[in-house]
Amino acid sequence: MATVTPDTSAPHVTEHSVTVSAPVSTVYDLIADVSAWPQVFGPTVHVEVIEEAPESGGEQLLRIWAIANEQVRTWTSRRVLDPEARSITFQQVVPAAPVASMGGAWRLEPVDDGTTRVVLLHDYRAVGDDPAAEELIEQAVDRNSRSELAALKNVAELGAARDELHFTFSDSESVAGAAGDVYAFLDRADLWPERLPHVARLDLTEDEPGIQHMDMDTRSLDGSLHNTTSVRVCFEDRQMIVYKQLRVPVAMSGHTGRWVIESLGDGTVKATSWHTVTLDPEGVRSALGPEATLAEARALVRKALGTNSSTTLRHAKQFAEDTRAGT
Repeated sequence: MATVTPDTSAPHVTEHSVTVSAPVSTVYDLIADVSAWPQVFGPTVHVEVIEEAPESGGEQLLRIWAIANEQVRTWTSRRVLDPEARSITFQQVVPAAPVASMGGAWRLEPVDDGTTRVVLLHDYRAVGDDPAAEELIEQAVDRNSRSELAALKNVAELGAARDELHFTFSDSESVAGAAGDVYAFLDRADLWPERLPHVARLDLTEDEPGIQHMDMDTRSLDGSLHNTTSVRVCFEDRQMIVYKQLRVPVAMSGHTGRWVIESLGDGTVKATSWHTVTLDPEGVRSALGPEATLAEARALVRKALGTNSSTTLRHAKQFAEDTRAGT
């Protein structure tokens, strides 16, 4: 029998930190709430909790989709939340190549002046201990860590004002057609310029099945064009598409969403478009004028996004119903 030599190479270790002018409880809650990560952290596209065991000290199994070195990577991580120690440890259990192993921790330290020092630790190894791969991982870890800490600081320091800036809404259509046909219409965004009146141009690339990159020009009611870039994760088996805009209109600092298709059991389906938006106060003043209120901005954003998504849903409905009718 061949002898297997144990891998004794030491992992690379990195440390990044930032001081946040907010209470430690506020900062900890933002890190603990993975549902908010796509809005808080720029690199994060989507997160799902696969397993949760609060009785075992807050242990969670997560599936994460995030951008690293301009590519969407997905991996599974296990993390343990310890609110008393103000720490959250994590370890990738199914890494994405070229990562062979990745772990780390968030550690929060309250400071006497009411601020919080946040330390983000990583330890990692590359597949085969390849130096080129290690350099790529180091670049991604450094870039994402700096981005995440800066975003965490910005959001935490908003305090109660965040409730005014952050909102979620939805629009739905009942469809007398097949869920698969509605999904197909939404999935084939490359055909939207031919199918949707408000889409002037759309470039779509799909480096791997289910991961789409979109560069889109949308036509407003006044005829002006607005460019956005987005990443979409498509779940055909669940009839769901989630997305994150990487380039957003000036009044926003973040925009994520999802398309959800539900069979109602009577031969019809419910198709819903969800939007979650975070406004940028300076962007609101720049776009709408110095006297503009956040309430006015919310109403305008709700109308603009809701009009476009409702139009898309109506065309998806027509497509599915025509397909069922054979027309």
